[in-house]
Amino acid sequence: MVVFIAGLMRGFAGFGSAMLMAPVFAVLFGPTDMIATVVAIELAVSLQLFPAARRDCDWRIIGPMSVVACLAMPLGAWLLASVDKGLIVKAVSGIIVVFVAIMATGVRYRGQRSVAAGMAVGAVSGVMMATTSVGGPPVLMYLLAGNDPPVRHRANIITYYMATQFPLILIMFWYGLAGVGSIARGLVLLPLMLLGAWVGRLLFDPRNERLYRNVTLVILFGAGAFGLLRDWIMG
Repeated sequence: MVVFIAGLMRGFAGFGSAMLMAPVFAVLFGPTDMIATVVAIELAVSLQLFPAARRDCDWRIIGPMSVVACLAMPLGAWLLASVDKGLIVKAVSGIIVVFVAIMATGVRYRGQRSVAAGMAVGAVSGVMMATTSVGGPPVLMYLLAGNDPPVRHRANIITYYMATQFPLILIMFWYGLAGVGSIARGLVLLPLMLLGAWVGRLLFDPRNERLYRNVTLVILFGAGAFGLLRDWIMG
């Protein structure tokens, strides 16, 4: 159910799927296996969505941002191997709740969207992605701050994920943080994700972007709150 809903969100909003799956999967499978599973699913969906999105992408911003994010991922992998796993679960959930709160209040990045600023955002995102699988918040807040049309926003987000997920899987294997079992789990869940993304893509209408975004934020807040309050809820 979680994977299918995540696919719907990714298909019609272009973002939110990893942030929905991460706190739930971290509880079910553990933080390390969660990252490999989420990234494997996300990469397959990116391959599905990318061909239609690449024409509308702003490559001047997304290209350098993606490269720097990949270069920063080894630092995130080192943190994943070093930090307490329970803390990572809380960090994933906390990042999502803070992201939703910022987006809901309407606070936006007001600076210039330059190549240098995009590279700085990519560096932060790359570390977060390798540590928690949730590297989207800084990128989303940066990209969604501009006056681009909804189609451009969606294309930029899809392309960024496409460019960073395959290198992240390679880095996870290189550091011994991902195993065949995590990838196999992702492949088992993949059909539901692809189905959800396909349905979401059919539902996508640029005129309803605000509705899609609000629905996505409500779902993400619920997932993040569950991760933070899990011990209290289950206790």
